[in-house]
Amino acid sequence: MSHNHNHNHEVQGKNLLFSIVLNVVITLAQLVGGIVSGSLALISDALHNFSDVLSLVFSFVAHKLSRRKASLNQTFGLKRAEILAAFVNAATLIIVAFILIYGAIERFFNPQAIESKLVIWLALLGIVVNGFSVLLLKNDADKNLNMKSAYLHLLTDMMASVAVLVGGLLMLFYEIYWIDSVMTLLIAIYLIIVGFDLLKKATKILMLFTPDTINIKEIIKEVHKIKGVNKLHHIHVWHLNEEELHLEAHLDCSEDIKMSEFNNLLQEIEGILFEKFGINHTNIQPEFKREDPKDYIVQD
Repeated sequence: MSHNHNHNHEVQGKNLLFSIVLNVVITLAQLVGGIVSGSLALISDALHNFSDVLSLVFSFVAHKLSRRKASLNQTFGLKRAEILAAFVNAATLIIVAFILIYGAIERFFNPQAIESKLVIWLALLGIVVNGFSVLLLKNDADKNLNMKSAYLHLLTDMMASVAVLVGGLLMLFYEIYWIDSVMTLLIAIYLIIVGFDLLKKATKILMLFTPDTINIKEIIKEVHKIKGVNKLHHIHVWHLNEEELHLEAHLDCSEDIKMSEFNNLLQEIEGILFEKFGINHTNIQPEFKREDPKDYIVQD
């Protein structure tokens, strides 16, 4: 079993914790403001923010759990906690979006007068707070799916606040109150789009799919170039988490070699797998003329 660790980025959980505190403040402010002003868009933004607070807390806990060491009962540790958090966060984005759509359609046919000035000020507050949180997590989001899910929650919050601000200005100057529902619908549609993409990525990892960046035929082609290799078969490639890409396979050797010679062969294979495909955990079972299925992908 080979372990080539190449972790160049340590995700900062403290940035996430600070974002949680900021979002609690903005959620309470928007909820009170939405009730006072009568703005559905502001209330929906507060609802979205509240779901974000829960999601950020979940992401923070998952981040801490994923750093736990492996044990006899948890041989991989809890490294998948962050992927699970990303999956749940993506699902909540989509659920919240449909709740917003229902409320927006209902309000569209029954528009109400709204205290637009309060909406404008609270929308500006949301833009500033969420914008700052987005900047805090941007670097981590590029390296970690869990942090990306938190980042997307905050980014959509900021965009929602921008939409609420535009709606507030139109209501203030033109008394177009139905725009509140339209802005809510736009926010919801965007949530569904980004949520579905994130849900799909997290699902692929949880279901042990071969990563999109990996071409198994190319792996076979490269390994078969190595002297001493007859056939690489019974191949599995999957992400444990975003940092660890695993490959396990059977290797039919062309000759009946010593174990020390296989060690040299294995080292050469591991080097190619890591350098060309980024596979940093390799588990290869050596064989010589063994009677077993020799398909590249074996259906157990």
